[in-house]
Amino acid sequence: MINREIIEAFGAIAREKNVDRAELSDIIQKVFLTLIEKKYNSVENFDVIVNMDKGEIEIYQRKLIVEEITDPLNQISVEQVKLTEPDLEAGEYYVEIIDPLSFGRRLITHAKQVLNQQIQSVEKNQIYEEFSKKIGQIIIGDVHQIRRDAIFINIGKAELKMPHEDQIQGEKYRRGESIKSIVKEATIGVNGPEIIVSRASDDFLIKLFENEVPEIYDKTIEIKKVARHPGDRSKVIVESNDRRIDAVGACVGIKGSRIQAIVRELNNEKIDIINNSSEPEILITRALSPAKPFMLEIDEDKKTALAIFPDEEISVAIGKNGQNIRLASRVTGYSIDAIKRSDYELTESETTYLEDVEGLTEHNWKLLYGIGIDTAEELLATPKEDLINIKGLGEKSIEKILVLVSEAVEKKKAELETARKAVEDATASSEDFEKYEEEVDKYLEEDEDEKSVTKEEKAKTKVSGEDTGIDVE
Repeated sequence: MINREIIEAFGAIAREKNVDRAELSDIIQKVFLTLIEKKYNSVENFDVIVNMDKGEIEIYQRKLIVEEITDPLNQISVEQVKLTEPDLEAGEYYVEIIDPLSFGRRLITHAKQVLNQQIQSVEKNQIYEEFSKKIGQIIIGDVHQIRRDAIFINIGKAELKMPHEDQIQGEKYRRGESIKSIVKEATIGVNGPEIIVSRASDDFLIKLFENEVPEIYDKTIEIKKVARHPGDRSKVIVESNDRRIDAVGACVGIKGSRIQAIVRELNNEKIDIINNSSEPEILITRALSPAKPFMLEIDEDKKTALAIFPDEEISVAIGKNGQNIRLASRVTGYSIDAIKRSDYELTESETTYLEDVEGLTEHNWKLLYGIGIDTAEELLATPKEDLINIKGLGEKSIEKILVLVSEAVEKKKAELETARKAVEDATASSEDFEKYEEEVDKYLEEDEDEKSVTKEEKAKTKVSGEDTGIDVE
């Protein structure tokens, strides 16, 4: 048995490392098995029993009783056994008690080192277990180290990592400052646990809303979708499960108190709160805020939308580097394109619909509409062989239709070209007139200056009496 002082020394290390007694007992057992392995090169016939209450360690070695020893590690002679256990015979097993102090001071010192390593391993596992249960939760820690690719945050004995991509754009961190983040993932590897936290994830924004808006926390209001450009702009779709509660109003709070608390935490990130709608047109219109589309064309099957904006609002609709329209696309699930109203109207004016083609019968253009050909451009792009196969139209009818449509397209092109030239001429004339007015104004100003100078010179000449052809009395 080992004396209580060594057990207490091990216990002191464990208390310092915050390891409970049961875990310490297992660790000490593993430590002494390591010592046995180091001394005897085997642990197969050894048992280690640790009694923390009594402060005792018992080490037993089981040996086979034999007449002649060939393996001293696993065998013991009958003569040796008879000295202490006279009733035991050859072929039976004898249990020998080994004094832990027999391992020597050097091995005991080594045992303490192994103990420290084992305790560190337990600590690492504890950190992993603790934070693996906190995934998706907000935590507060102190910035410990700042590197180019990541910052490291301390919470107690745990060191958490926030990679560059999980940081808010433009945010500056200082050592020692406290910051909030969300536990993103927890893994354990060769070097111990790696806990990744984030301030840039959508989940961090959602958790901040849950903390600031009680109605979201208790599920009265649901966050349906989030799209985020961290530190710049976010769009959040919300929906109330109680008709008496306004989802957007609850998120904003009295005088904006709730939303402002979130905005401040996110380095003044702009947040657009959008009331959910089952109508795609309404939802997309709201999502495109702060711009308001003049018109929307939505394709439900392809999940696409074309948003037409007044010319002066197109830059707001698209946003810096396309950010606003990209976030609107992500949050609604529709691929949204934006176009100026003037460009859209010009594109529309170039399109010739079959029903507007002079000479084309209603019967014929309805047949073509029925197979998805709506415009002259679509018809002319369709192979003639495919058109002939249309039920209800013969080859002669197709040729006649193609002639009519081609003439209509050429006529439309000529009209548009004339209209464009007229606009260009009017613009040029307007510019020429403006230049002419500027030149006239400049000439008049110069003329006025010249007249003024001439009058002054004449006055000076008269006073000074210079020879001007006029007598001076």
